[in-house]
Amino acid sequence: MIRTATPADVPVIHALVRELADYEKALEEAKATPDQLHEALFGERPAAFAHIAQDDATGEAVGFALWFLNFSTWRGVHGIYLEDLYVRPEARGGGHGKALLTELARICVEREYERLEWSVLDWNAPSIAFYEALGARPQDEWTVYRLTDGALRALGGRA
Repeated sequence: MIRTATPADVPVIHALVRELADYEKALEEAKATPDQLHEALFGERPAAFAHIAQDDATGEAVGFALWFLNFSTWRGVHGIYLEDLYVRPEARGGGHGKALLTELARICVEREYERLEWSVLDWNAPSIAFYEALGARPQDEWTVYRLTDGALRALGGRA
């Protein structure tokens, strides 16, 4: 079962974010607090949205998708950028990941968004195979760049 996250889900979302960061070998980079996630998802001006995958038998949260809107100047409409998709290892293969992506695709179609995009680590072969089996295609001609920490502050004039 896939459902929209509620404020009561923040602790489990936080735990799942940390599990994902550990899986991606970057736990030390996962610095978001539950309060930050609550504000981003449920504050006065939400910046992100989340869905929870629940085990039908136990009702336990076994995965999540956290996403936000982007905008294509070429298409002239919004799209969804999927920031995080994670299903706990013991629940993988149960259709939860596909159900989460199906829900986001449904939202795109319903709202006439034309893109559902995300990034995947190049070493994550199981996820790549899963995404490609759904019809997703890599955007090999693009390279992601990121400014953080000192470089961001230096460019922003606060070094």
